[in-house]
Amino acid sequence: MIDVIPFQSLGLAKHGWLTARHHFSFARYYDPNRQGYPPLLVWNDDEIKAGTGFGLHPHDNMEIITYVRQGAITHRDDMGNVGRTVAGDIQVMSAGTGIMHSEHNEESEDTILFQIWIHTAQRDVTPRWETRAFPKKTDNTLIPMVSGREVHQGLDVLNIFQDAAIFAGVINEGYSFTQVVEPERHVYLVVSEGSIELNEQKVQSRDGVYIRDEEDIIITARSDAEIVMADLPIQE
Repeated sequence: MIDVIPFQSLGLAKHGWLTARHHFSFARYYDPNRQGYPPLLVWNDDEIKAGTGFGLHPHDNMEIITYVRQGAITHRDDMGNVGRTVAGDIQVMSAGTGIMHSEHNEESEDTILFQIWIHTAQRDVTPRWETRAFPKKTDNTLIPMVSGREVHQGLDVLNIFQDAAIFAGVINEGYSFTQVVEPERHVYLVVSEGSIELNEQKVQSRDGVYIRDEEDIIITARSDAEIVMADLPIQE
């Protein structure tokens, strides 16, 4: 099954300082047919105005992944962590027993990012936060950036407490490759920039795609394209 979710059909919230598109039900946006794909619960496409951001607020027992696509975001938390994550880089916060944090756009331009929430498989861990730079070119493949999977142990990835992984990559126009979907797993994929064909289905910029019960998917870049993909265990 390949289900393309057009960007224009996503939930929309406008708060002046923040314009958010919700791939799944979130806050005041509710769609009974869009409840996430556990353990993936949230995928928000946020545009944050310069000089604004999310004030201090709490989280617990959630893996919160932020992939910055334009500009930068500055994180502060009650454990003393302070860090700036720039476009193309990623940060991970394992909320564990509980953490208070803020995220502000301290830049002179708007910041655009994906915020992804994955339910933890290990409750009440000590909270932690990390950010890391990743290659801006990935040789026409998707590379793991965040993972809690055994297969990625020892690789230079940001850890989460879940049998899941976030991949990303830049694919050149006209290039095709095969992405394997393992048995008993499913995938949620978003085209961050550009457009692709996925098993001959057209996918435009910022569309989402849910994939299940497909052994192989053939991805062809119709233009230079950036792809972000969550690889997940199936949890009924």
